[in-house]
Amino acid sequence: MIVLKSYQDYWKTRLGFMLAAMGSAVGLGNIWRFPYITGELGGATFLLVYLGFVFLIGIPLLLAEFSIGKAGQKDAVGSFQNLAPGTKWHWTGFMGVIGGILILSFYSVVAGWSLFYLYRYVTGAFWTEPDGGFGQVFGEWTSSTIYPLFWQALFLGITLFIVIRGIKGGIEKANVFLMPALALLMIFMAGFVLTLDGAFEGLKFLFQPDWSLLGDPKLYLTALGQAFFSLSLGVGGMLTYGSYLKAKDKLPTATVGIGLMDTVFAIISGIIIFPAVFSFGLSIGEGPPLVFITLPSIFASMPLGNMIGIVFFVLLSMAALSSAISLLELPVAFFSRTIGMTRKAATYLCTAIIFVLGVASSFGYGIWSGVTPIGDRDILGSIDYITANFMLPLGALLMALFVGLYLNKEQALANSEIQSKSLANVWYFIVKFVVPIILVVIVIAQVFDITA
Repeated sequence: MIVLKSYQDYWKTRLGFMLAAMGSAVGLGNIWRFPYITGELGGATFLLVYLGFVFLIGIPLLLAEFSIGKAGQKDAVGSFQNLAPGTKWHWTGFMGVIGGILILSFYSVVAGWSLFYLYRYVTGAFWTEPDGGFGQVFGEWTSSTIYPLFWQALFLGITLFIVIRGIKGGIEKANVFLMPALALLMIFMAGFVLTLDGAFEGLKFLFQPDWSLLGDPKLYLTALGQAFFSLSLGVGGMLTYGSYLKAKDKLPTATVGIGLMDTVFAIISGIIIFPAVFSFGLSIGEGPPLVFITLPSIFASMPLGNMIGIVFFVLLSMAALSSAISLLELPVAFFSRTIGMTRKAATYLCTAIIFVLGVASSFGYGIWSGVTPIGDRDILGSIDYITANFMLPLGALLMALFVGLYLNKEQALANSEIQSKSLANVWYFIVKFVVPIILVVIVIAQVFDITA
C-alpha cells in the first residue's frame, strides 16, 4: 500500500523542483569533471558521443527514475518497497544510498579545494603566480593532513545547513537562488573568455570532431559514465526528488528541460575552459588538476584575472553545493522516511559518515598517496571510477529493468505521464530493450577492463 506523505514534504512549485533537479545534475560533473575528461579524450569527438548517450539513454532513464519516485512516494528504498512489496527490488535503492554516500565523500573533498581557492582569491593571495607556481602550491596544499579536511568540513557544514531545513525551506529555496546565479556567472565567464586571442582554437577543439577517435572503446565507456555522473542517474537522488512532486506536477516536459539544461551547462563549461587553455598555449590533458593548476595560471596572466578567478571559483563552489545537496538528501531521506529518524538526526549522522569516508580521499593526496586501489588510480580516483563506471550504470540498469520488466506496460506508461501514445511507446521500447542491452555491454566491458 502506498504511504502518503504529509504536505510539507512536497516541492512548493514545479519550477522549484526543476531548479533543484538541475542543481543536482549541474555540479562538479559539469565544471570540473567534464572539461578534463573531454580534454583527455578528443574534445569534440568525446562531446558528440556524450551527447548521444545523454539523449539516447540519459533523458529516457531520467524520466524512468523520476517516475519511480513519484509513483512510490518515498525515498530510494521506500519507493521500491511501495511499488514492489515482498520483492528484493529495494536493494536497488540501498545500492543507490551507498553510492550517493561514496560519491559525496570524494566530491566534498574537491569542493573543499574549490572553497579554499575562492578564499585565496578573495584575500588576494592568488592574484599573482605564487613562488613555485600553482602546481607546487596545489601539490603541497592537498598533501597536507589537516587543512584540506577543514575546508571539506566547511563545505559539508554548508550543505548540512541547507538540507536540515527541509524541502521547501532549505533545498528548494537554495536552488531557486543558486541556479539562476550560476547560469549568469557561466554566461559572463564564457563571454569574457571568447574575447581572448586564440580562443577560436579552443572552440575548434570542442566542436570539430576527429572522426578517427571513434574507434576507441574507452571513449564510449567514459562518455556513458560521464552522462550518468552528470545527470545524477542510477544513484537514486533524482528518484528521491521525484518523490516530493505533487500529483499535478507532470514529469515529461520537466525531465526534458532538466536534461537539456544540464547539457547546456556542460557545453558552456567547455567554452569557458578550452578557449582559455588554447589562448595561453597550455595542455588540455591535465586531468583533474586542470581547474586548480592550469586555470589559475591563466587567470594570473590575463587582465582582470583576479576578478575572473573570484567569479570562477564562486561558480565552481555554487555548482558543487547544488549537487551536494541532492547527494546528502538521498541518505537523509532514507534514514528519516524509511528508518524513522528525525530529519535533524539523519542529516547530522549522514554528514558525519560522509566526512569520515572523505578523509581517505583527502589523505590519498598526502600520507596515503602510495595507496592505489585500482591500477594507478589514487583513492579519490578509484572511488570516482567505481561509482561512475559501475555503481551508477548498474543502478540505472536495475531501474530500467524494474520499469521495463517488473512493471506491466500500462503501469509504466501511466507512471511516465507521457501524453502522446507514439512517444510513450518509443520511450518504453528504449527503457525496456535499448538501455539494458547497452548497459549490460558497458558493464561487462568495464569488468573485463578492470580485471585486465
